[in-house]
Amino acid sequence: MTIEIRRFSSQQADFAQQMEGLLSWESVSDAAVQKTVADIIYDIRTRGDEALIEFTNKFDRMEVSSMAELELNQQQLQEALDGLPADRREALLVAAERVRAYHEKQKQDSWSYTEADGTMLGQKVTPMDRVGLYVPGGKAAYPSSVLMNAIPAHVAGVQEIIMVVPTPGGELNQLVLAAAAAAGVSRVFTVGGAQAVAALAYGTDTVPQVDKIVGPGNIYVATAKRAVFGQVGIDMIAGPSEILVVCDGKTDPDWIAMDLFSQAEHDEDAQSILVSTDADYLDAVKASIDKLLPTMERQDIIRTSLTERGALILAKDKDDAIAIANRIAPEHLELSVEDPESWLPTIRHAGAIFMGRYTAEALGDYCAGPNHVLPTSGTARFSSPLGVYDFQKRSSLIMCSADGASELGKTASVLARGEFLTAHARSAEYRIKD
Repeated sequence: MTIEIRRFSSQQADFAQQMEGLLSWESVSDAAVQKTVADIIYDIRTRGDEALIEFTNKFDRMEVSSMAELELNQQQLQEALDGLPADRREALLVAAERVRAYHEKQKQDSWSYTEADGTMLGQKVTPMDRVGLYVPGGKAAYPSSVLMNAIPAHVAGVQEIIMVVPTPGGELNQLVLAAAAAAGVSRVFTVGGAQAVAALAYGTDTVPQVDKIVGPGNIYVATAKRAVFGQVGIDMIAGPSEILVVCDGKTDPDWIAMDLFSQAEHDEDAQSILVSTDADYLDAVKASIDKLLPTMERQDIIRTSLTERGALILAKDKDDAIAIANRIAPEHLELSVEDPESWLPTIRHAGAIFMGRYTAEALGDYCAGPNHVLPTSGTARFSSPLGVYDFQKRSSLIMCSADGASELGKTASVLARGEFLTAHARSAEYRIKD
C-alpha cells in the first residue's frame, strides 16, 4: 500500500503558493481554550494549593487531599535512577554528561574595561534564582527533554530547578524521574496542565514562584505559557516538530526515509520534507517510504503526518536547494551531502544543522550534546536553541571617574536639552567640572 505525499518542483509556476500552503500551520488555541486557561490561571492565583489539588484530581484522575501527596523527594528521584536496568541507566548518564559538557562551553562570564580617564564599563552576568521545568506526562513522557531543559539551567548556576510533571491515574514514569536525578532537579511536583504553569508563574503556599518556565506541553500548556509571559519569562511557544533533509542523491534512501519518519512519528502535525536535485532519488526515497512504513509501530501517525504536511521537493541545483532551506528555516536541517561544511556559509536559518550522511537527527534528540529545544515554524529566522544563556541575566556596569563624568556630562547635556528633558540635563551638568 503506497502513501500519498505531495511532490513538486521549484521550477513550477506556482511553487511559491505550494510552499506557502505546505508551511502554513495555525495553532488550535481558539477562544474556548483561551477562556479555559484564563479561568484556571485565575483560580490558581486566588485559591492556590486548593485549586491546584482540585484541578489535578479532575484532569489527572487523582484522589489526593494535600500537596504533600503531590511532591516527590530526592530519595525517590535517586531510587528511580538506581532502579533502572543497567543499559538504560548507562545511556541516560552518558547522554547527561554529553549534554552537560556541550553546555559548559556556553557559559558567559562577567567582563569590564577601564577607559583612559578611569571610567569603568562592563557587564555582570548573573544566573536566575529559580526556574520551572514543565515535563509532559502520560504517553508523551520524554526523559530527554528533562536533560535538555534542566542541565543548561544547572550549568548556568540556577540554584533551584522546580519540575512539574502530570501523572495521569497516579502513574509515575521512572525514566523521567531518573532523568530529573541525573540533571540536578531540585523539587518535583506531580501536577500538569495550565494549572501547573500558573502555579509556577504566581506561586502557591507550596509551589514556589519561578523566574522562567521552560519545557514542552499540549495546547493548554502552550496557551498558559503565553498568558503568563511578562509575569515570568518563557522559552518559546513551540509548534509541531519538523525536519528538512537536503540530499544530493548519494545517501541510502532507506536511511533518509527513516530520518523523515523520525519526525513524522511525533504527531500528526509534525512535518518532514526532503529536497533533492535528483528526481530519480526522490522516487527511490518514496519507494523506501512505502516499503518501510508497514514496519513502523506508529505507522498511522506517520502516514497522516506525511500525507498532510510532508513533501518531496525537486530543486534545480545546489543554490536552489539552499534557497529553499533558508525559506523554510527548519527546526532540524540535515545536510546529507558531500562536503556539508562547504554549505554552512550560505545556510542562514536553521535551529540545528546535522552535517553528513551519518549524522541522523535522532542523535541530536538524545545524546550528541547540543540542545534539542529548537525554534519551530520558521522562527529560526530570529530564534536560537535553548542554552545556558537563556538562564542568565546581564546587567550593565557603569562607574564614572570625576573626569569621565565631566566629559560625558557635556554630551549628555546637549542631547537631553535637545529632548527637552531639563532634569536629565541638569543632573549631568552638576558633574561637569568648571
